[in-house]
Amino acid sequence: MSSEFLILAATAAGLGFIHTITGPDHYLPFIAISKTREWGMGKTLWFTALCGAGHILSSVLIGLAGIALGIALHQLTWFESVRGSIVSWLFTAAGLVYLVWGLRKAIRNKPHHHIHGHPDGTVHTHTHIHQDNHMHVHEKAEKKNVTPWVIFILFFFGPCEPLIPLVMYPALKNNVLHLAGVTLIFGLVTIGTMIAVVFAAMQGFRLIKLKESERYMHAIMGGTLLLCGLGMLVLGF
Repeated sequence: MSSEFLILAATAAGLGFIHTITGPDHYLPFIAISKTREWGMGKTLWFTALCGAGHILSSVLIGLAGIALGIALHQLTWFESVRGSIVSWLFTAAGLVYLVWGLRKAIRNKPHHHIHGHPDGTVHTHTHIHQDNHMHVHEKAEKKNVTPWVIFILFFFGPCEPLIPLVMYPALKNNVLHLAGVTLIFGLVTIGTMIAVVFAAMQGFRLIKLKESERYMHAIMGGTLLLCGLGMLVLGF
């Protein structure tokens, strides 16, 4: 194993970890959707890994296509920057729409009380939400929610900027093994970091009782996407 590959491998691992841990958009959406959809740990981590793989694959394909077409590194970097801006705006727009819808849903489902009297003189209060009366009608629709697919598409088209230079260097030298190794290491570290953060956060949430705020979970999901989009736009996450 050459020293050149060791340097590339260490760089790929370091960039994969830093790129992921400093970008809240790499894990916050999965934590939020898990709580909103009431997913188990396995499904949440599987979906996290799927989005992470799509996120990396798109940049690998663009990098290889750029090399095949003879496009310079600075041009690919510019293209990734533009792609990142578009996805950031889409993240922001999706989050804003979801936030408004979630708040509307939370307001409509606010628990309220009714006083019931009985012939024997007994009086008691009854608490309910209107959603319960229609849950059987919309139950299947809830299960077919498109939000996970929206998140996957945003991640697939979202750029993974540090990967382009890493892919191009060994590719330009026609070293397929180095190319495959660097891509694999970067991908495993990125996805592994995403899974680790999501797993730790979900374990922490299990210790916190959120029953009072359950009806706000969709609004929280929208707010999370909105903040991630704004973070990408303003801070360049």
